[in-house]
Amino acid sequence: MNDASWGAPSRAGQWGAADGVPPFPAGPVGEAAVAAQTRPMPIVPDAGGDQDDRDQGATHLGGPLFRDERDRGEPDIRPQEPAAPQAPKAGKKSAGRDLRAAIGVGLGLGAVIIASLFIYKPVFLGVIVIAVVVGLWELTSRLAERKGIRAPLVPLAIGGAAMTVAGYVNGSEGAFVAMAFTALAVLVWRMTEPPDDYLKDVTAGIFAAFYVPFLATFVALMLAADDGAWRVLTFLILTVVSDTGAYAVGWRFGRRKLAPRISPGKTREGLVGAVLFAMVAGALCMRYLIDGGQWWQGLLLGLAVAVSATLGDLGESMIKRDLGIKDMGRLLPGHGGIMDRLDSLLPTAPVVWLLLVAFVGSG
Repeated sequence: MNDASWGAPSRAGQWGAADGVPPFPAGPVGEAAVAAQTRPMPIVPDAGGDQDDRDQGATHLGGPLFRDERDRGEPDIRPQEPAAPQAPKAGKKSAGRDLRAAIGVGLGLGAVIIASLFIYKPVFLGVIVIAVVVGLWELTSRLAERKGIRAPLVPLAIGGAAMTVAGYVNGSEGAFVAMAFTALAVLVWRMTEPPDDYLKDVTAGIFAAFYVPFLATFVALMLAADDGAWRVLTFLILTVVSDTGAYAVGWRFGRRKLAPRISPGKTREGLVGAVLFAMVAGALCMRYLIDGGQWWQGLLLGLAVAVSATLGDLGESMIKRDLGIKDMGRLLPGHGGIMDRLDSLLPTAPVVWLLLVAFVGSG
């Protein structure tokens, strides 16, 4: 409502006898008529926006703008000042997710991984392949839904599975060859569709091939060693301990943001917790799980894992922010999707593989 609509009436007993505006009788009826003409349209807040921003408590204005929209009595056409947003009530910190579901799913996955890892290595290799294929499906689905990018899933899934198996059977040479053929298959497969956005689609497809199956191949390379089960277990323990240390310390003591534009929940204190937890776990794992390992090597390994796991987590957070989503999927209650669990594992796998080869050999 502007100031001009609040001028004095042109003559007694009538409202708004301006040019081109019909007069209204004075009294409640006239006031209601004026209110009907001058009331602005309600402002409906945009339903979109980044999920992380909504989770961080972004304020959205809503509700009635005038008192006569709430009360059923005499209309009131006086302008109302927007209500100041209420400050959040101080209380106990929230963990931000369903901890019971997260712990239950985590324990179940851990049991499957440990059992397959120590009973029969090829079974664990199958677990890696399944995780790779599901992760590719989640990533390509979100790219198609949010950005209209059609990265071809079929050659990615077949090539990703082949890449992982080739790494386990033939070593790093097999993994590199399978990666090259996967990229070629993505280029050829996309040719069966119209050329519009061809470059964008194949670029996303090659990125997906590198990001998920190629990095996961380093887990298969660790598994292929004589003590492969213990190397993979060390890799998993250090990554999980790093994430747990970051979460626990950051939730309890976190004050200073680590990368607020990428992941507002992560803090510098959480990073310190990840480093300390991972270094202690690394020293213990290298001393008691890896043949020929030394405790000081475990300190370096733990430090490297904490850094790579944090960067991997931030990298996937960057992707999700660009896509405007909170989680990559919903397959794992309390965790999100498979990719939400692989985010720190994938970039950490080549780091652990390389350092273990440098410290104790390829096995």
